[in-house]
Amino acid sequence: MSQAAIAAPEVPAAAPRRRRIRPIAVVAGLLLALFLACAAVPGLIAPYSPTSFDYSALLRPPSRTHPFGTDNFGRDILSRTIWAARIDLQIAVFSTVFAAMFGTLAGCVVGYVGGWADAIFRRIVDVFITIPFIVLVIAIIAVLGPGLMNMYVAIGAVNWIVYARLMRAEIQRQARLDYAAAGRVMGYGALRIMFRHLMPNAITPIIVYWMTDMALAILLGSSLGYLGLGAQPPTAEWGVLIADGKNFMTTAWWMSIFPGIAIVLSGTGFSLLGDSLTDWLRRR
Repeated sequence: MSQAAIAAPEVPAAAPRRRRIRPIAVVAGLLLALFLACAAVPGLIAPYSPTSFDYSALLRPPSRTHPFGTDNFGRDILSRTIWAARIDLQIAVFSTVFAAMFGTLAGCVVGYVGGWADAIFRRIVDVFITIPFIVLVIAIIAVLGPGLMNMYVAIGAVNWIVYARLMRAEIQRQARLDYAAAGRVMGYGALRIMFRHLMPNAITPIIVYWMTDMALAILLGSSLGYLGLGAQPPTAEWGVLIADGKNFMTTAWWMSIFPGIAIVLSGTGFSLLGDSLTDWLRRR
């Protein structure tokens, strides 16, 4: 009878490492969830109407009845700040989404075709770079007239160039890789290679930048509202609220301070979300 071989003890397989949720992602999620709730159901959160006047409570400081105080018409600042989240998040999306879509498409085509298309694109970039971004936006709004819709058109007409530059550079890098050459050898058409193979692999920088760009759009929209070129009174918008309180900074500081804090927190939320998304996509 042969001696049985002694089996080596089985080593248990290592448990898969759980990816911990970073605190920065939690903070970003909480901030954005707060502002999304304010934008989705402001009537359920705001204690008062944003347009109702109360002449018995003019310029009241923060209190239990009015946590953010009141303005020179007796309107509750907390309610107006909550209702303004709807307009400012709308600015964040509509000011960037069309620029991102058109710029991504243009950058993909230019980056893949190259040649004369790339030469024309570089000349267009030179023109946009020579003039400051905010000056171009203000000039377009001055021609079209103030208002939210014209502001979206002005920002989109200038901002698409940034997305196009990002996509063009990434498409040119992806087009030099082996899988793109294999697609050309197999006889795939240019459209299939661009939009089915190159773009999905080059879209990551666009998504990450879009998150940060929405924070910049809120800041820009509030700045234009402060200058009277964006949302128009009596619309509740953070830049408009700050402009309403600029003449009362020494006597009613709360009229401008709390909408300004809302701008900072919303921009911080989008910026932290962009950083968290960058780390997550890098690990993948």
